[in-house]
Amino acid sequence: MLRTHTCGELRLHHVHQQITLAGWVQRVRNKGGLIWVDLRDRYGLTQLIFEEGSTEKSLLEKAAQLGREFVVQATGRVVERTAKNNKMPTGDIEIKVEELTVLNPAKVPPFIIEDDTDGGDELRMRYRYLDLRRNVIREKLQLRHRMMQETRSYMDKQQFIEVETPVLIKSTPEGARDFVVPSRVNPGEFYALPQSPQTFKQLLMVSGFDRYFQIVKCFRDEDLRADRQPEFTQIDCEMAFVNQEDILNTFEGLVKHLFQSVKGVDLGHVPHLTYADAMKYYGNDKPDLRFDMKFVDLTTLAKGVGFMVIDQAEIALGICARGAGEYKRKQLDELTEWVKRPQIGAKGLIYVRYQQDGVLKSSVDKFYSHEQLKAWADALGAAPGDLILVLSGDEKSTRKQLSELRLKMGEELGLRDRSVFVPLWVVDFPLLEWDEESQRFHAMHHPFTSPKREDIPLLESDPGAVRANAYDLVINGVEVGGGSIRIHDRATQQLMFTHLGFSDAEAQKQFGFLMEAFEYGAPPHGGIAFGFDRLCAIFGGSDSIRDYIAFPKNNSGRDVMIDSPSTLVDAQLEELSIRVALKK
Repeated sequence: MLRTHTCGELRLHHVHQQITLAGWVQRVRNKGGLIWVDLRDRYGLTQLIFEEGSTEKSLLEKAAQLGREFVVQATGRVVERTAKNNKMPTGDIEIKVEELTVLNPAKVPPFIIEDDTDGGDELRMRYRYLDLRRNVIREKLQLRHRMMQETRSYMDKQQFIEVETPVLIKSTPEGARDFVVPSRVNPGEFYALPQSPQTFKQLLMVSGFDRYFQIVKCFRDEDLRADRQPEFTQIDCEMAFVNQEDILNTFEGLVKHLFQSVKGVDLGHVPHLTYADAMKYYGNDKPDLRFDMKFVDLTTLAKGVGFMVIDQAEIALGICARGAGEYKRKQLDELTEWVKRPQIGAKGLIYVRYQQDGVLKSSVDKFYSHEQLKAWADALGAAPGDLILVLSGDEKSTRKQLSELRLKMGEELGLRDRSVFVPLWVVDFPLLEWDEESQRFHAMHHPFTSPKREDIPLLESDPGAVRANAYDLVINGVEVGGGSIRIHDRATQQLMFTHLGFSDAEAQKQFGFLMEAFEYGAPPHGGIAFGFDRLCAIFGGSDSIRDYIAFPKNNSGRDVMIDSPSTLVDAQLEELSIRVALKK
């Protein structure tokens, strides 16, 4: 070993010991006859000291030539620091260096490798291997490591078996776009990279592996944003001989275990909310329950006074922002402009300030009396000091717009505390959703999700009303996991494919292997998959998953460090039988 200790472990009880450290030079402070060097490795930082009179001249000169990020080995004695630094664990000691070896010099890095760096996102992604040296990034990856280990520990104790499933699979038409891989030995044919191991984990249930999990890479060729990457990691799970409650209890246990073991947080009770109620009260299937602000339907109370904005609307919905009744006109005008932005799309905003003296002042005073506005306030449970905000229009758009406004008010009022975690199970999702572009129903989750048994007759008369045995786990307004009880018999699976617009031949070609497996004794089964990167970001208090992935892609799906994706040479294209197709 090139070192006896790490740069984060030396303390006062090591004083007088002869030690050797190796690491990177964080900074050099040269005061002429006195040089301090901060040496860093992934465990911490230790100060080295070179002092004229007690350090050989040649060693002093060598130390003076060190630059940032030089890789060095230093041997010396641990001494107590005169001026201690209580902001770092090794701040009571320093190393009086007797030998110094430069293991590798370094160019001046393109940005400062410290917590508060001067490097922008694109520059740091180009030199990601340097960015990974920073404490703030390393700590995020250490958190990810810890969560992986605790996940495996919990799942092993629950008698789950970790099984690896194939990465080169068959492309399917449902869901997001696939990444495809040409087959050299089968010209004109392609593999797909898995969006999830869905069919394989179901086949494992048919095989008798009644508890499966995998921390697995998945791939989706979709537009990117802060919480999406083209390749991402899932905690993928499946169980046999279970119902929905069994799965919710088991994986609620996993999430509680992670919070308790990694963050020391007791999540407590996890409520259940139906999809219908989530949309009714929050306009969102992943509501943030760190604060209240439920929607209240004011349509009946607000219509019929000659105010055409509401009289001609399908619905009028309000929220009560507690303690915001003292908002100034300027703040309210800014909120109005905010909801009118194209991203939100509202035509305007109605507000009612419930003043401390009990007077209700609104933007619609000329249409509504004090008594009528008081009825609004009563319906919303508003009190003096609160602010009522109302949007109106067609129901679908208005619920979506008010959901965005609710989240903005939660942010403005400091109600979205990153140190508070409020989980929620959203259940009873619709089985199908209508797609205007293709003019047909699509599976809201995937085509293997089972319908509620009592809703199966509605597949013929009212497909949009059929509920699924599907569920999502939401934490702080972020969907961290989702799953369902699966179809496990051929007849029901065939029925589902029919209602999704598959012909019998198409269903057989795409999924015949699965339907055939169901004829050989498939047990009732279901599962869930957690977005592992997203879960890590929530634990770390971040909006972006990027810093929790060692080598992420940018918003264009590029790895700017290795310059990927890239073109192939003609010889490779010919070998893959795709050159002619490209030239056409």
